[in-house]
Amino acid sequence: MIGKFLLFGLLLSIFGNPILAIIAFVVILYIIDRRFVGLSPSLVKPIRRIGRIRKLRQLLDMNPNDLSAKLELAKLLIDKRSYRQARELLEPLQERESVEQSAEYWDDLGTSLLHTGEPEAGEAAIRKALSINPRVKYGQPYLRLAAKIGKQDAGKALDDLEAFQQIQTSSCEGYYRLAKLNQLLGRKAEAKQALNDSLRLYRQLPRYKKRQERRWALLSLFARWTQ
Repeated sequence: MIGKFLLFGLLLSIFGNPILAIIAFVVILYIIDRRFVGLSPSLVKPIRRIGRIRKLRQLLDMNPNDLSAKLELAKLLIDKRSYRQARELLEPLQERESVEQSAEYWDDLGTSLLHTGEPEAGEAAIRKALSINPRVKYGQPYLRLAAKIGKQDAGKALDDLEAFQQIQTSSCEGYYRLAKLNQLLGRKAEAKQALNDSLRLYRQLPRYKKRQERRWALLSLFARWTQ
């Protein structure tokens, strides 16, 4: 905290204007976070995504039957949280043989259904994806299901988290979500152990992986402090 005050004071002395000093201060903190912590969202990624979405829409205007363009566009729309638009692209494709055995397609469809008022159909589609390939997207569909159905069916969500952890053994997120579910079930000892496991795992991760998992490690640390 003292370091931040000193940095701001230095910037204020350089710029001589508190508004410019605040802007520079925020920019520096953002750069440091993106480089070393990774909690702040990327500003570049959404811009690139918008450009790619525009190009894919142009491709589909010229060739409405371009399946690969539709699937890529749907993925980008899901990343953008435009779930209804993604669903409109994906739902008509269900009868195509080319996607019948595509685990990624069924997971994307299920995700868009989950977020557009069709939780049962969404869960069924995601579980179909997992039946085709349990390791699709490195097991992330299990986390998605656990996060979505945890409050309605904590037992099933725990099963999904255990299945995820069998696939992905280096995920602090899995342990964090396991702790939250155990808290929901009143299992305080198990919740505390899951948080400890999350922090223990984080300390053992290589540097590049720590950056990916830092958010969940910090959430685990905060959750342990507030137990």
